[in-house]
Amino acid sequence: MPIKDQPNPPRFRLFNNIFLIIGALFLAANFILPLVTGPQIPGVPYSLFIHQVQEGEVSRVQVGQNQIRFQLKTGDEEAGQVFSTTPIFDLSLPNLLEEKGVEFAAAPPPKNGWIGNVLGWVIPPLIFVGIWQFFARRGGGGAQGMLSIGKSKAKVYVEGEAAKITFADVAGVEEAKAELVEIVDFLKTPGRYTQIGARIPKGVLLVGPPGTGKTLLAKAVAGEAGVPFFSISGSEFVEMFVGVGSSRVRDLFEQAKKQAPCIVFIDELDAIGKSRSSNGFYGGNDEREQTLNQLLSEMDGFSAEAATVIVLAATNRPEILDPALLRPGRFDRQVLVDRPALSGREAILNIHAQKVKLGEDVDLRAIATRTPGFAGADLANLVNEAALLAARNGRQAVAQTDFAEAIERVVAGLEKKSRVLNDKEKKIVAYHEVGHALVGSLMPGSGRVEKISIVSRGMAALGYTLQLPTEDRFLMDEAELRGQIATLLGGRSAEEIVFNSITTGASNDLQRATDLAEQMVTTFGMSKVLGPLAYQQGARPMFLNDGMPNARRSMSEETAQAIDREVKEIVETAHQQALETIRHNRDLLETITMQLLETEAIEGEKLHQLLSQVQASTVVRDIYLKD
Repeated sequence: MPIKDQPNPPRFRLFNNIFLIIGALFLAANFILPLVTGPQIPGVPYSLFIHQVQEGEVSRVQVGQNQIRFQLKTGDEEAGQVFSTTPIFDLSLPNLLEEKGVEFAAAPPPKNGWIGNVLGWVIPPLIFVGIWQFFARRGGGGAQGMLSIGKSKAKVYVEGEAAKITFADVAGVEEAKAELVEIVDFLKTPGRYTQIGARIPKGVLLVGPPGTGKTLLAKAVAGEAGVPFFSISGSEFVEMFVGVGSSRVRDLFEQAKKQAPCIVFIDELDAIGKSRSSNGFYGGNDEREQTLNQLLSEMDGFSAEAATVIVLAATNRPEILDPALLRPGRFDRQVLVDRPALSGREAILNIHAQKVKLGEDVDLRAIATRTPGFAGADLANLVNEAALLAARNGRQAVAQTDFAEAIERVVAGLEKKSRVLNDKEKKIVAYHEVGHALVGSLMPGSGRVEKISIVSRGMAALGYTLQLPTEDRFLMDEAELRGQIATLLGGRSAEEIVFNSITTGASNDLQRATDLAEQMVTTFGMSKVLGPLAYQQGARPMFLNDGMPNARRSMSEETAQAIDREVKEIVETAHQQALETIRHNRDLLETITMQLLETEAIEGEKLHQLLSQVQASTVVRDIYLKD
């Protein structure tokens, strides 16, 4: 649990009481006391006062700034009744009083005026200080509030105050866990390493794609070691005020040294650790740069007593970090937390599946096989989606069909049942998707076709063909890449053969096919004409795909034309192979399409039986199916 703020000290409570007492005295002296103790004088309109003066009925007048008091003539001059009126701007009043022989003078000051004068000088500063303190206690202003801006915002987790997370709660990253076991040993028994002269690592950088469990791993290290855990995001160091970030870095490390041994975890390190030369110049007075400089000096300044303060940091953009951060002595180790393999995905599913009720037909191994490329967060979301679907359908436990539907939701998007196609469009989409399935069932490296559907999903897909790999793949050869391009063009090829025309439905397929062919030529060196050369400039982000292709290197016009010809040749060849496959299996195309139009979706064993009848032509067999 985060450490709570301490209550206000006694001196602040005493100041509050004094402030309230003085304020009450001020109100009593200036407002309440005159109302209670002062004489009750009846008031009359100013016009009546002037009339009485003109008639000679007034004997005495006291003219004040806010009030005129006057006494009427009677037999006993001392017992005349006193009245009051509110003055108006009238310069002729003194002349009128003098003309009528009325005795007049200025009103004397109130008897308690000195108290009001004194309190008038004391109360405003006290009010200002009180408001200052009010905002300071909330971190919004005042001296204490200004000081709190430079304080670290790190959340502190202490053993026993929060649910303990250990390595048993983390799965799918066994290599990273093995690397971090040593860090736990450093924290538990630092003397064993220091007595023989070994230097305990100061920093460990966890790098990997989003959602792979970097933050969870850091908490597991703290849980295993049983030490305090300071957690803060890199963006929390950066403020609009210059110097605040570096002040927070200093405060964070001061707190950590007091609670050593401990772990300081900085999430999204790239928010403050971005390379100082990334903007094209060095130096400057940028707040982000000053924060980075302070972090570098703090990691260098660990004393021998603070040697057991270990900094863990996480980022999914290691390629943009400043080289000074990554050198030995600061972040000595970099631990890759990558997407899990098949066994890792199954272990992650086992952990998350413990929180839901599973049906007897659920096969987590099969689910792990159908989810290549899923990170830990994706798998946790998958289990939750399946549980939501089961509850929505009134089931008491999550079934295998719920997981299958959840996978389709994650991969293809939600079903758009409201997007109704007319008969002509539905027929075009059906032939298009069956064309993908026929070609994909033959091509190597395309995965197994699990489902064909003409039910719209996602933002743009009017239908989809779901292909899932049967194993994890890390390398692909040229024939498999060409087979993927042919599969992408299978839908357009079916439209050409059946309708003798093309539609806009294949736009995304063409984009992906062209991008893949260009990568084959310019990145993978799979061109016999251009040879083993890379023509892409710069490296893509290591873990984040921005969707933008890299710019080509500077090259001659002849080379650019050669690249374009090679890309076109690869796509055209794959297009011809797709057309030949569709023509060779035209009867099967019609059979599957008619069933798809009737049921809107074909999957499972029924689909596998139909696709097992696909036959490869001689040319396709020689190019793609040599084995």
